[in-house]
Amino acid sequence: MQNDLFAAQEVVSIPGLRYQPDFLSREEEAQLLEVIGTLPFQPAKYREYTARRQVVSFGGSYDFETNTLRSGAALDERLVPLRDRVATWLGVPPRQLVQVLVAEYAPGTPLGWHRDVPDFEAVVGVSLGNDAVLRFRPYPPDDAAKRHALQLAVAPRSIYKMEGAARWGWQHCVPPVKAHRWSVTFRTPVARPLRHA
Repeated sequence: MQNDLFAAQEVVSIPGLRYQPDFLSREEEAQLLEVIGTLPFQPAKYREYTARRQVVSFGGSYDFETNTLRSGAALDERLVPLRDRVATWLGVPPRQLVQVLVAEYAPGTPLGWHRDVPDFEAVVGVSLGNDAVLRFRPYPPDDAAKRHALQLAVAPRSIYKMEGAARWGWQHCVPPVKAHRWSVTFRTPVARPLRHA
């Protein structure tokens, strides 16, 4: 029933948000999941809080204790073809995708309300494994926004992009997933060294 509820909401009208189903074939997804299964996942940490999702970061990782971006490992060469394909879809040179985060969501794992850290501009996600829902609300959230969040059903093998208003003027979250899911998120650097509140 929940799938039926979200099926009619796959096009969310937020400037700067783009969604495309079937970005990858089933075979491509299976090959990626084989690679992802060999990555050294660690629990995601946010100051004193340890999230339920597991992550691997390439090109940089954000230190939430000091609010700084630290350098990170080079992208696993097995993920380079995906990065290049995402860059073509986004219309940027591959080198512009400076940070990659692979996240694993076990059943029941959520991702709370947030905006990505201000060191990055465009955020592009590739969803793998199973369905998820992205929820969006204006930032900063007021009472009306909290009651009327928009929802986007995100299918396996799909891709989405947040930039501009969708990136800076909205928060997003992922309610607890019902089945095992992975995401590969690519980020471009912020165009200038301004901190967004």
